[in-house]
Amino acid sequence: MATCEVCGNDYWMAFEVRTVSGDVHTFDSFECAVHRLAPICEHCQIRIVGHGVEVSGRFFCCGHCARSEEGARGAEIRDAVGARPA
Repeated sequence: MATCEVCGNDYWMAFEVRTVSGDVHTFDSFECAVHRLAPICEHCQIRIVGHGVEVSGRFFCCGHCARSEEGARGAEIRDAVGARPA
């Protein structure tokens, strides 16, 4: 069995996540993995679980938050997910 690094639960179905930097993390649930690994939106401070938006190395949960923080450059940001073609 392996112990979750977030909640400490010793669980027989725990799993490992290997990051791009080579770090290895052990979790007992996706909830714990998200809590530890998901980036935080620089505007509204929520965990970014979906695609999110990256602008100049800064991460946002959506185009609205990116536009709010990025000023003139943010005006170019578009939310394409779920948008209808013009």
